[in-house]
Amino acid sequence: MNLYHGSNIVIEIPNLKFSRKELDFGIGFYTTTNYEQAVQFSEKIVERKKGSKIVNIYDFDSENLQKFKVLEFKETDKKWLDFVSDNRNSIPLQNDYDIIIGPVANDDVFRTLLLYFAKELDVNETLNRLKIKKLFNQYVFKNDSILKLLNFVKAEFIK
Repeated sequence: MNLYHGSNIVIEIPNLKFSRKELDFGIGFYTTTNYEQAVQFSEKIVERKKGSKIVNIYDFDSENLQKFKVLEFKETDKKWLDFVSDNRNSIPLQNDYDIIIGPVANDDVFRTLLLYFAKELDVNETLNRLKIKKLFNQYVFKNDSILKLLNFVKAEFIK
């Protein structure tokens, strides 16, 4: 399976060095199966940090995934909402997952989450609003051992 990582640099050997903890699933190397999502992410990074819009493409050896501890959110339910909320608000979470898979809180979704964080929406209203959104996925690699399942294919420079 191909996974994509939007960036402003070519990343042949993925690592956690530049990861931030206030993201949906905390510190990790973020990828997606959606190429356009990776392009959009690279555009945001270039706006903040300069450089070139780049999508790094990896072959993911998912056959060996059963050897690792996986947390998968199949939908935007209360468990996902609580997990993303805690990470986005820098609340320390006890987890030892190697990879976390689930919906991404893109800009459109994040507006709804901000209303939830401000307590302007309750859990049910937040989840109802999220159900009508088209959400893409993210595969977040949490440590060096699972990052070895990513094999760099190429980097594409986006115009």
